[in-house]
Amino acid sequence: MPGQPTFFEIGVPDAVRAQKFYTQLLGWTPHAMGDRGQAWLETGGVRGGLHDDDEDRRIDIFFEVVDIDAAVAAVRQLGGDAQDPGPDEPGFGRFAFCRDDQGVRFGLRQSSGAAGRPG
Repeated sequence: MPGQPTFFEIGVPDAVRAQKFYTQLLGWTPHAMGDRGQAWLETGGVRGGLHDDDEDRRIDIFFEVVDIDAAVAAVRQLGGDAQDPGPDEPGFGRFAFCRDDQGVRFGLRQSSGAAGRPG
């Protein structure tokens, strides 16, 4: 459904350490991606990602949109800022980091295969 939270990303300096923290605290199940502790997180609800080498130490939330290009244009028209969306990532879709008209960071995500795009 458009507008609902669809994914979150946790950026930390040490993904292995964060994986241990969040799995013990919240009971999430990590699924390894690569060999540096990066993972996608099974939460029982919204899926998440975990990556390292991120000095910002942040959690980003992504909201589902049907057409990422139109949504990015709307962000800009409403006075916000948006990066150009990247290419489709198989199994994930396309996404763009944005800031609202007050500078708050969030993400938009178009699932693979949405808006007539191949998945």
